[in-house]
Amino acid sequence: MEILHQSHTFPIRDRRADSLGDFKYIPDEIICTILDCLTPLDLARLACVSRENLPNEYIEFCRKPLQFDGFSSPFLYRRLYRCHTTLDGFSFDDGNVERKNDISAEQFHREYDGIKPVLLNGLADTWPARKTWTIDHLVPKYGDTTFKISSSLKVSMTFKDYVSYMKQQHDEDPLYIFDDKFGESAPGLLKDYTVPQIFQEDFFDVLDKNRPSFRWLVIGPARSGASWHVDPGLTSAWNTLLCGRKRWALYPPGTVPLGVTVHVDDDDGDISVDSPSSLQWWLDFYPLLADENKPIECTQLPGETIFVPSGWWHCVLNLETTIAVTQNFVNSRNFEFVCLDMAPGYCHRGVCRAGLLALDEDSLEIVEKNMPCEKENFRCIDLTMKETKARILRPQQNENGKENANGSYNVWEHDFSYDINYLAMFRNRELDHFTSPWCPDNSLRQRGLREWLSRLWVGNPGKREMIWKGACLALNADKWLDCLGKICFFHSLPFPSENAKLPVGMGSNPVYVMDEYVVKIFAEGGPQSSIFDLGTELEFYSTLSEVNSPLKNHIPNVLASGILHLENGSYNIDSWDGKKVPDVIRKCNLIPEKGTGDVFPFGVQSKILFTYRKDLSPENGPDDSDESTIVLLPYLITKRCKGKILTELRDVLPWEDVLNLASFLGEQLRSLHMLPYPSFSNSALSDFEQNRGFSSANGMDMEFVSNESDIPVEWKIFVRTLMEKKKNVSGRLSKRSGSIPKTLIEKAEAYLPDDFLKLLSIYEENGMKKVGKPWSWIHRDIMDDNIYMECKSCSHGIPAPTSNGGVAKSWRPTYILDFSNLAVGDSINDLIPMHLDVFRGNSDLLKQFLKSYKLSLMRKTPQQGSDDDKYGRLSYHAIIRQLRGETLKWDMWMYRCFCILHDENVLGGLFKTWKELRGAESWEEVELQVWGELNNYEGFP
Repeated sequence: MEILHQSHTFPIRDRRADSLGDFKYIPDEIICTILDCLTPLDLARLACVSRENLPNEYIEFCRKPLQFDGFSSPFLYRRLYRCHTTLDGFSFDDGNVERKNDISAEQFHREYDGIKPVLLNGLADTWPARKTWTIDHLVPKYGDTTFKISSSLKVSMTFKDYVSYMKQQHDEDPLYIFDDKFGESAPGLLKDYTVPQIFQEDFFDVLDKNRPSFRWLVIGPARSGASWHVDPGLTSAWNTLLCGRKRWALYPPGTVPLGVTVHVDDDDGDISVDSPSSLQWWLDFYPLLADENKPIECTQLPGETIFVPSGWWHCVLNLETTIAVTQNFVNSRNFEFVCLDMAPGYCHRGVCRAGLLALDEDSLEIVEKNMPCEKENFRCIDLTMKETKARILRPQQNENGKENANGSYNVWEHDFSYDINYLAMFRNRELDHFTSPWCPDNSLRQRGLREWLSRLWVGNPGKREMIWKGACLALNADKWLDCLGKICFFHSLPFPSENAKLPVGMGSNPVYVMDEYVVKIFAEGGPQSSIFDLGTELEFYSTLSEVNSPLKNHIPNVLASGILHLENGSYNIDSWDGKKVPDVIRKCNLIPEKGTGDVFPFGVQSKILFTYRKDLSPENGPDDSDESTIVLLPYLITKRCKGKILTELRDVLPWEDVLNLASFLGEQLRSLHMLPYPSFSNSALSDFEQNRGFSSANGMDMEFVSNESDIPVEWKIFVRTLMEKKKNVSGRLSKRSGSIPKTLIEKAEAYLPDDFLKLLSIYEENGMKKVGKPWSWIHRDIMDDNIYMECKSCSHGIPAPTSNGGVAKSWRPTYILDFSNLAVGDSINDLIPMHLDVFRGNSDLLKQFLKSYKLSLMRKTPQQGSDDDKYGRLSYHAIIRQLRGETLKWDMWMYRCFCILHDENVLGGLFKTWKELRGAESWEEVELQVWGELNNYEGFP
């Protein structure tokens, strides 16, 4: 870069103090960081308050090349330099990354896979992309196609606009295309390349469309690139360059590059990395490294493919305009590492990325507990720190913080092993995916992980030893299988076959499907929540039998139930039908709610009160932590239903069968909602009020709700809970807005009721006030994976395999599964997951459902007669409903419910899926588009 020096006759003076005022005491680095956080409008406003008043001669002079006499800022100069420097001489290749031609699969797996990076030639020679992936060829074909841009702002840009940007920009850290959905927006690009043979073993393939992001189109100008990182989920990757040159720097696992900090969240294990841009790192940090501490490097040329093994740190700098395609994969070599990365906890995840620098004193205690050897044999026991972020070794320090004689440190001398057995010692074995917080940066959701492992287990019998080890790392499969064995032995049931060793399904608890029966172990939410879940389900089955409801023919038959408890190192089992309080529960000091009946002390009334308190006051609510030595695991055994779940059949069902399914669900939910339910007592409300400490909220007098003596207790609790949820709803939505339009967030509070009693459609009859909405048992989870279908023409409900892999063309719905989320509440709640997941928002299917349902969802009052009264619209009630007491996690399928007031970011998932809603200007628009068909339903009072 040429720096201009032009003499002038103006006096030299330091203009910084006059221009910045009181900000002159703040370093330039901090000022620039603040400015980076401002919007363009705020920056313009800030510029208007500068104290600098330049004379006319200075204004004229500033039209010429800028001068910096009287003001020196190395920080600003370095930023300016990065904006304009050229990289013509930046290529590097000293051979420390091997180059191989025509490598065989055997040689690759023996010498490189999971071991070290390598540059491979010849893999892309036959690709059409080798000739056509240039800017000149792509613009005419994909100029109007929108691609994702690598930016924290999550922006997109048409390709022709991006090319125009590339040619004109002089950004310090240029934007580049990094799009994981390019196969959807530009499917023709997928035809231009094929996955090289040596990388085609990919265990994520079994997930089909549900697999996590794995391939990216990468296009960027000179000076752009990817800063230091480890690929997600400890996957391996290949990257093929089609045009331009890239400079790569790589460090082995556990070696944090100079200038990079790894933060590890103590609660859920989330990993975040603070790293300079790739150009900044090469200009500012790379020169500080001694030769023995420099990364291995290479310059990738067009047509070359680089392989990056699992866990390797890498940084990429585009030396000129480049176009590349990259994919991440899971194969036999890195499978166990990927499973370990998905395991809950933070210690092992930090060690996998930052090595022993991530350890703190608490982490060492976990390691010592898991160590097969004695403490004194642990080589790094003195490597302790009190901060939960990876320590950065600076020059002048060695690993123990002491100065080296040569003023440097050697990254290759770290006492760290990237061995799965070694790394597994850092995993907290007391945690598992059924009961522990989920790490948001994991490549699979909780239920997706179990689905993945289950499919691999069934489809790869020859690799089961490896898959079992991975399952034990990820979700403690050995622990749950041991529990299953105890239950089967107690009830004289056959031990599960080899095919049934892993839990299945997308549910919240471990579920094992055997030939004739199914065992569900309740684990979600901890011991107290689990006891309530089983107690409620058993109360429901009892009610079903008492009234001889037709619904009982379409749910699994209960064979047995009980509580498995580990006490003093040994397992014991107590049978439990949900009635009374077993001695083992008393020992754990798990007391049911007061005033909720004696027949089913942990039934639905107690569960609702328990969950309300926990949701509204988690810091003061019931605590699931059990300080006793007893581990409680309730379980339920049901008869296995023959057939297939709807999830497996959705894409092949003819329209007629889908319509029949909608009618079937209408009939079954009608039977469910007509069941008698236990009513709450006034003492339950008093206890709820006393523990919650209600006073007032949103200008509504709580005492007024209590004075409505004719209103059932359950509705009073419902209203009070919604009133609490409304507080600061806009702030909560903003924190986890996802793709919710900002204009809607601002309008959320005004859209919600000012008086939640209006939601009850209260009317008078015989001088008494009554609620015009039905209260009933509700399933709360009518979704694809909880509906069973049978083959119409097959004797056992399941068609025999065909030679061409086809399936039967005609199916009928038979069973509804999984009642562990049972509650009592507004019956409209069951329509929400069903319509958004099973029907995918199809109005015709909702209409078909309502024809069979034939129950009233709401009685309109005279005050709700006008069409513009939102309280008279069923669509309005649906959009603000929440599945009461739900303990949703974000890893659940995004259509679980649709509610503004819900604690979890379910709205974000909705707007991500229904992209047409992103342009909505009001909540009414969203409401009517999703739920408008409900307003045509009068019901059958």
